[in-house]
Amino acid sequence: MLKPYNTLSKKKEVFSPISDKRVNLFVCGPTVYDFSHIGHARTYIAFDMIVKYLRQKGYNVFYLQNITDIDDKIIKRAKEKKEAPRELARRFEKKYFQDMKALKVDSITKYARATAHIKEIINQVKRLKDKGFAYKIEDGIYYDINRFKDYGKLSKRTVLQAEDAVSRIDESKGKRNRGDFCLWKFSKTGEPKWKSIFGWGRPGWHIEDTAITEKYFGPQYDIHGGARDLIFPHHEAEIAQMEAISGKKPLVKYWFHTGFLTAGGAKMSKSLGNFITIRDFLKDYSPRPWRGSPLAARILRLFVMETHYRSPINYSEKTISQIKKEIERIDEFVDKLENRKQKTENKEQKTKLVEDLVLKAQKEFEKAMDNDFNTPVTLAVIFNLVNKGNSLIAKNKLNPADAKIILDFLKKIDKVFGFIFWKKPKEKIPGNILKLVQKREKYRKEKNFEKSDETRKKIKDLGYQIKDTKQGPKIKRL
Repeated sequence: MLKPYNTLSKKKEVFSPISDKRVNLFVCGPTVYDFSHIGHARTYIAFDMIVKYLRQKGYNVFYLQNITDIDDKIIKRAKEKKEAPRELARRFEKKYFQDMKALKVDSITKYARATAHIKEIINQVKRLKDKGFAYKIEDGIYYDINRFKDYGKLSKRTVLQAEDAVSRIDESKGKRNRGDFCLWKFSKTGEPKWKSIFGWGRPGWHIEDTAITEKYFGPQYDIHGGARDLIFPHHEAEIAQMEAISGKKPLVKYWFHTGFLTAGGAKMSKSLGNFITIRDFLKDYSPRPWRGSPLAARILRLFVMETHYRSPINYSEKTISQIKKEIERIDEFVDKLENRKQKTENKEQKTKLVEDLVLKAQKEFEKAMDNDFNTPVTLAVIFNLVNKGNSLIAKNKLNPADAKIILDFLKKIDKVFGFIFWKKPKEKIPGNILKLVQKREKYRKEKNFEKSDETRKKIKDLGYQIKDTKQGPKIKRL
């Protein structure tokens, strides 16, 4: 029984979608004015895992994500770059899609640009104004939070705190209340603008999300996700907008929020300048050009999943180094399973032993995932299976059929996790290294171990290592 934690109720609840097995899920997407950093990746990887697990459990998930392609940040950056806002937004939108593809975040059903939903945004602003929830002042149309009695029910507050996403708080002297936010911003000279019944302008930040979700999901849907700094005021504003328009409560049945990714104890953010872009991470931790190697993406996915999605993660080089070792350990185990040729005695007895081992692991995996997607526990299950599998291999108690049972289980859970079977492309070993390996094999056959060791050292000095196996020497880049 799946029991996720709901930010709205502040407790774990039995998961029961509005419409049986159909799940409508929305996650706040990027504002495309710059490269996304690994703090963003933490959220998108976490929800990729959640969606894939829901689908594995038989739910038909429609995963919707918005693209904020018009915003104060985009306009400001475009001016700095002497570029049209639309061109800048499209450029960074493309970079974002490339990053998600590289990270194997491929569970999104539809991306929806804010600028493709201007008609829906204007319609929502009009309805809010007609119902008395919005008012007009010199620089735009604002939402009056005092008119919505439930304002603050998600965060249990109505004032800003240090961890909130405050960079887009609308400041205007004409506002009725300090917390009032802009729904429609009247255009300024040189800025993008759209015609509306209120006057030429552009959407505020909060209104795009409810306009998009209402179009695809209606006034109510199952899950809304995002990073925890969006709870207030962004998600609070979404509730106020849509529930005021429709009169239906709640807007969202389950709210999921990811914890921060910190660096040096502070939240990773562009404003603090302590961030690492996704593509820089992929370049730094790939042994070859990042587009050609999935190693760095696997490291980042495992790094994210080693911490519960609601908890903060602290980034450090030491942690990443440990993650790399864990990836290598998994690769070595999978390689042993895939190359298991040697048969053992008592085949049926051994297969039953492995079937029981995998069945136990499967139950533990599902139990942990059903408990609010507890990935740290599921990873412990995986590494426990690796230990027991290696022990059986060392004792020659694992048949090829046994190996296939374990591999099939790992492939199933990797459809959710996506870091186990992303093997590095076969690397072409340089000719000079291959010649040295052949020379070393010749020395070994001649039992000239001194020369053999000297040649191994030469190979290592050139950046490669040799592992002697029953199938022959295996060469690996250091």
